[in-house]
Amino acid sequence: MNEIICNLHIHSRYSDGTGSYADILDAAAATDVDVVIVTDHNIRVDGVEGYYERSGKKILLLVGEEIHDQARFPQKNHMLVFGVGKELAPLAPDPQKLIDKVNKLGGAAFIAHPDEFALPLFGEDDISWENWDVRGFTGFEIWNGMSEFKTVSHTTWQVVKHGFFPELVAHHPLEKSLQRWDKFLAEGRQLSVVGGTDSHALHIKIGPFIKVIYPYKFHFSTINNHLLLSEGLNGELEHDRKLVLDALKNGSSFVGYDLPASTRGFSFRIDCDEEQAWSGQTASMQRSGILHVKTPAATEMNIIHNGQVIFHSDKLDNLSLPVNKPGAYRVECYTYFLGERRGWIFSNPIYLRKHAIANDSHK
Repeated sequence: MNEIICNLHIHSRYSDGTGSYADILDAAAATDVDVVIVTDHNIRVDGVEGYYERSGKKILLLVGEEIHDQARFPQKNHMLVFGVGKELAPLAPDPQKLIDKVNKLGGAAFIAHPDEFALPLFGEDDISWENWDVRGFTGFEIWNGMSEFKTVSHTTWQVVKHGFFPELVAHHPLEKSLQRWDKFLAEGRQLSVVGGTDSHALHIKIGPFIKVIYPYKFHFSTINNHLLLSEGLNGELEHDRKLVLDALKNGSSFVGYDLPASTRGFSFRIDCDEEQAWSGQTASMQRSGILHVKTPAATEMNIIHNGQVIFHSDKLDNLSLPVNKPGAYRVECYTYFLGERRGWIFSNPIYLRKHAIANDSHK
């Protein structure tokens, strides 16, 4: 597997962000990020996708879109759309039509910040997703950096503290979102998840001074998507765009919180007979398989099958675990950073299905 790091859900000055594409690329080049996907609100900028060299490093810039119904109040039901090559914001009032069109065009549709809290101090509404009767969406954003700011900031002091010390914010995805995902998986649905920083590089004016809180460079060092590609990027836009999009759609990835320590090198697979399956893949088994996990450092580790924790360790970096039940298996890892427990790695699932054993005529 070829591992690359992708940061997505980024806003530029074309919507409510403050930076240019050049600012975003410069920030990405100063981190370990290989690919950035800009998703401005209800606007898709054509003609800018491609490779850009910054400080001797090539960064792949892709363009998606965060689509929502601007006439709706509050403006819930935000959808991250990737890989469609055209403007779809006019379909925002009908999420099912939007999803159907994205699928027809071969793209990916991820529900953004599915569960949120309001931030009344700043007049910020809860803009979570409401239309859960829709079908066919690719998955959803399991961890959103700016949504978590609203989750942990309830007083003026907390807003100030988290604004000036952003490393104190991120803890883990909302439990409600994790439970929602597990419920879908237990029902047999295959849904991939992504992590989004929701980067804006916000400008706050303090007297004659302007303070940038959550600059792009900081956000690109936090919640990332580690994509596991079947082959390496070769520098050709069409080829590499497809590899990135396929990995996001198929769930060939894990969400890593890279600020406490890099999550690069995390490995998760299940061996069944002579078949191997990695995140996002399906394997068939006759009797049992072996689940393997390796982490870059010793960590608190949970193995979750159809929403139930089937293995837990407080400190482990290598695991081989027999598994014999069909369903969805995923991995959660936690670490400690600045004295607090933080989510570190959240894998996409591996799906196991039973393979019928041929009848033995001698029995």
